Amino acid sequence: MMSYRPKHSNTFELQQHSFIRSKRAPVACLMIAGICGLIVVAAGGCGVDDGRADSATASATTSFTASATSAIVAPTTVVQPKTTARQEVPTSPPAVQPAPAAQALMPNVVCMNLQAAQDAIQGAGVWYSRSTDATGQGRRQVLDANWLVVAQTPAPGVLIGEGEALLSVVKIGERNSCR
Repeated sequence: MMSYRPKHSNTFELQQHSFIRSKRAPVACLMIAGICGLIVVAAGGCGVDDGRADSATASATTSFTASATSAIVAPTTVVQPKTTARQEVPTSPPAVQPAPAAQALMPNVVCMNLQAAQDAIQGAGVWYSRSTDATGQGRRQVLDANWLVVAQTPAPGVLIGEGEALLSVVKIGERNSCR
């Protein structure tokens, strides 16, 4: 009867030997080094220069090197002097003037399908209009061409801006005042 005898005398030696000799060890080491490098770059790039740094201040960059034959990742530090000039940081943001709202005359869109009504409002110069289910069921208007405008707010000829046009709609084929 044959007995099974392990190739290695202890479990640690077996684990170390199989990991280092496997084809996955160099790839795993390089992946770990790459991830650590990305973390270092991301962390180093998040600093904010508040203008108080002088030219004698130095920044440290940490990089990682990995050997394909050993599973050791060693950090190394490189010191680079800062060469940026002093920059003044503004204490308050510049004043921003809001863009003037689009104004147009509300067209008469009652008894049009919703898509045609929206096209008419956009043709007048206002891009955003709202619609609501006139039956009170709260249905959403997914396919605009399947809905019919039965009422509008404001009335035709009134000056409107973005989002001020409200169209009450029903599904085409439902009972309405346009027939």
